[in-house]
Amino acid sequence: MLALAPAQFVALAPQSLQLAVIVPTFNEGENVGPLVERLAVALQGIAWEAIFVDDGSTDDTVSVLTAIALIDPRVRMIRRVGRRGLSTAVVEGMLASVAPVLAVIDADLQHDERVLPRLLKAVTDDGADIAVGTRYAEGGTTNGWEHARLRMSRFATHLASTLLKVRLSDPMSGFFAIRRDAFLASLPNLSSLGYKIMLDIVASAPKPLKVCEEPYQFRPRLAGQSKLDAAIAFEYALLLADKTIGKYVPLRLMMFLGVGALGLVVNLAILAILMIASSLPFWAAQTIAVCCAMTFNFLLNNLFTYRDRRLHGLALIQGLLTFYLSCSLGGAANVQVGSMILAGGGEWWIAGTVGAVVGSLWNYVASSVLTWKR
Repeated sequence: MLALAPAQFVALAPQSLQLAVIVPTFNEGENVGPLVERLAVALQGIAWEAIFVDDGSTDDTVSVLTAIALIDPRVRMIRRVGRRGLSTAVVEGMLASVAPVLAVIDADLQHDERVLPRLLKAVTDDGADIAVGTRYAEGGTTNGWEHARLRMSRFATHLASTLLKVRLSDPMSGFFAIRRDAFLASLPNLSSLGYKIMLDIVASAPKPLKVCEEPYQFRPRLAGQSKLDAAIAFEYALLLADKTIGKYVPLRLMMFLGVGALGLVVNLAILAILMIASSLPFWAAQTIAVCCAMTFNFLLNNLFTYRDRRLHGLALIQGLLTFYLSCSLGGAANVQVGSMILAGGGEWWIAGTVGAVVGSLWNYVASSVLTWKR
């Protein structure tokens, strides 16, 4: 193959790539076609590409995007298998492009694509590191949100401002454009938790980013179903925790220990019921209670602590068995360490505490390696 010098590549390209629009998708088959058409109109005169990152859609999203990409070289698709999450999808899409400016827009047509040229200009001409589409600045609207949803959004904004010292009118926004080098600077520190990737990027920057805000009118969804649910609020709380306490203690470890504390309550409750309401000897009642508590811990960890590695089907059964094994070894380590401290003259409560800490840490490490492998 004939090698071309850089100057020859420039000569072949009518216009250098200016903007990559990253679009995470999940079951947006009715919306992706109209979105591409709208992008083509809004971005006339701009050299752009759209990278759709699909997290295993079960509708016709993939087939529609495939048909579009076959005839429009500006459209590309990344299909993720066994991975979920808007934040990680956006990160993968950004890393798949060499464009100097990276934008993010939802596939549901609620973000106003006509604002994209203004976001691009703010970054390329006005010196901003990141330009954010905001619903709360003058000229922006939430388009008739219910009072409860608006109040929740305002509360989330207040939390971000208070805990993370982020000065944005709309830190929950998922509509923004950022210089590629600013994104790459934040990349090593990203939590990549939940849906609020823009807030994650701003909070992870090694130095404060110069922010420009552009108002836009949030539009109602035309087709498909909203992804807004209680899980999004939970993941937002995790992001805030990771950016504050997580600097000192790994967030996943905190969640694992929290689940373990709940499991202890379950253990004691079942033990009490069995001891009072049955004639089982203590060792039998305790064995049943421990097994129930371990099962409870496993299911809760699978649902929340390891949400990004959640097990399903046969893998769920296999994971439960490895979790039993991990916790059994952790219990043995607990007893052994405690006994050693007690034999060395230590107080019983010190022996019990240290043993519990060692056992919990063992369970965390072992289950991360054996049960919820990456």
